[in-house]
Amino acid sequence: MFKHLAHLFSRRSAQDSKSEWHPLARTAAEQRTHAQWIDQQVYLNWAGPYFKAYHFCKTNITNGQGLRVQLLKEAGWQGAVFFFDPSIGPGNFQHFFDFLRDRVLALGYNLSTSDQRTHRHPRYTETIYKHFLKPQPTDCAETGRCNQRFGTVTIDLVLINKQPGFIRFFSNPYQDAIFTHAHSFDELLDLTLNLPPAPAEVQARIKQYAKG
Repeated sequence: MFKHLAHLFSRRSAQDSKSEWHPLARTAAEQRTHAQWIDQQVYLNWAGPYFKAYHFCKTNITNGQGLRVQLLKEAGWQGAVFFFDPSIGPGNFQHFFDFLRDRVLALGYNLSTSDQRTHRHPRYTETIYKHFLKPQPTDCAETGRCNQRFGTVTIDLVLINKQPGFIRFFSNPYQDAIFTHAHSFDELLDLTLNLPPAPAEVQARIKQYAKG
């Protein structure tokens, strides 16, 4: 499956597709399960490890073990790809995708859209779930300009043939002078993923949500 992933990292794969986007909605049961997953802090199993893997990747330190991360950077935006690992399970990975949305919302953001689309390529089917978030319009007292925080934030969950492939997480600062200077993606990642290790009782809950 991963041989198909390299060209999907770019945002162009979503933008160029002729497939239609549709609203992404969670059922009441899914929302209850996610709330329980959050309440039980199951995210601690992967937040810190992905944060550490990201910084190892930045310093070119890799040992072939642990979670895999790839850096994303183009003109005007930066981010990271968090690869799915079978030890996580599809259910936990989807919850982690929504967990990232929740963390960004807590930083003073509004959820602009949540969408999904499926595109059938000649050799595989690609499905993308997307959360697109914008900073709440607040003024910065020091400068009188609108505080953009980290700019817009996009979180994608990409599946290949219905199997999770990776989560793409990136920020795209506004360049207009009416906005304050954007904080870096490193700072965004620190606020969303720099969390303590999962205790034994939280590690034991992985299987409970692995299948979704």
